[in-house]
Amino acid sequence: MDLKMEHLTAVVDSREQTPWDLSPMAMETDGLSVGDYSIKGLESIVAIERKSLADFVGCCGAERDRFQKELDRLRGWPVSAIVIEANWADLELGQWRSKLSAKQVQASFCSWIAQGHRIILGRDHATAASIARAILFYAARYRVREAAGIMAGMPK
Repeated sequence: MDLKMEHLTAVVDSREQTPWDLSPMAMETDGLSVGDYSIKGLESIVAIERKSLADFVGCCGAERDRFQKELDRLRGWPVSAIVIEANWADLELGQWRSKLSAKQVQASFCSWIAQGHRIILGRDHATAASIARAILFYAARYRVREAAGIMAGMPK
């Protein structure tokens, strides 16, 4: 099977406030136990967490304990990523409504990467959506090819 994005359905968590447009994938809303985005049928394998810059800064401060628990849950998924709608220059500028300094936010970002988390700076909403769409697609394609390989080895 030649998998195309049009064959897939992205699952968007029902709590997601400003969902990405992941077309040409179909999209449906459902409650996800981890992350904000997944692929229908692969919800226990693929999880992507979306963060705006303001959300991420909050996770570095007052919401840090909650976010760390969320990261710990993501660790159990074979494919997981946190995609932030910002770039490094945004983290350097520190132009947000918080008492956290730019250095503190950058340190949190680097610390979580050092813990083994996949955190991607996606520049803006549209670019972050494009990155997430690609991760979801390639994760699904890999699983389809893996399953085809397993099935090819099964007796007929």
